[in-house]
Amino acid sequence: MQRKTLSLIATRAGALAAAVLGVCGVPRAQAAQPVLSVAYAGSMGALMDKALGPGIERSAHVRFQGRGAGAYGLAHLLADRQIQADVFVSITPGPIEVLQKAGLVGTAVPVASTQMVIAYSPKGPHAQEFREAAEGRRTWYEVLEQPGVKFGRTDPTTDPQGRNIVFAMLLAGNYYKQPGLARTILGDFQHNTTQIFAEPSLLSRLESGQIDASSGYLSAVISHKLPYIKLPAQVNLSDPSMSEDWYGKVHFSIVAPDGKPQQLSTQPLVFYAAVLRNAAHPAQAREFVRLMQSRQGQKMFHDFGYSEPKGGDLH
Repeated sequence: MQRKTLSLIATRAGALAAAVLGVCGVPRAQAAQPVLSVAYAGSMGALMDKALGPGIERSAHVRFQGRGAGAYGLAHLLADRQIQADVFVSITPGPIEVLQKAGLVGTAVPVASTQMVIAYSPKGPHAQEFREAAEGRRTWYEVLEQPGVKFGRTDPTTDPQGRNIVFAMLLAGNYYKQPGLARTILGDFQHNTTQIFAEPSLLSRLESGQIDASSGYLSAVISHKLPYIKLPAQVNLSDPSMSEDWYGKVHFSIVAPDGKPQQLSTQPLVFYAAVLRNAAHPAQAREFVRLMQSRQGQKMFHDFGYSEPKGGDLH
């Protein structure tokens, strides 16, 4: 009798545990799913969280785990084995080259492209002036040069966007014949702490009104549904045919993390994806890259404001 009672208690306890797990915990099938780790350029957060991540979860039966930050910073963390990922998605070839030199990436494929724009707060004190600039009724750089306008950008040491806004301003100085324009708007290119923020937080600061305007990729700005000023092709770094004869004419230098000076040159605003050689789940990683290249994946990119991929593979 006692043995039957103990058996009944154990059965009920097991049933209760299963019920609690079904409500509060992770179902056994889901717990067994591999975790696909993707490190990506921070500007891609909305696309990854709302489209590509859920898409690969449905098609590959994995749990998506994304990590967005400045692409150069992520590349160096991966190269130094301080973090690990299955897939790396970068903007511009530079961060991919860091991983190729480290022996972690063979080939990277283009999956999308974008262009530089100036995003602005629709509720800030200078919103009307920025709207007029967006409509062509004012000169955009003159609005940015006004005292009191708070401009945001990212760190050129760790983030391609931080470099690209400097290039865009240097190109604007040449295009509009305004020497010194880049210094007037940006100040110290590398160390202006009043302007430089981490990439994932930049547009959030703009949305919350902490800054009046910021650098931005068209893709990210559209994803965040923010108003923006479109820049001419001679400034926005979107046209590969201008790379050699126009974009390639501007350079600037930073102090690299190793303390040595580093001269920087423009690179195409193309997003590249690569499976890492030390990926924990290489099959699922390859499927994620295929998803980005597929018609379905390209529609996701388009819906979030990205343009079609340009150029060839990086070897």
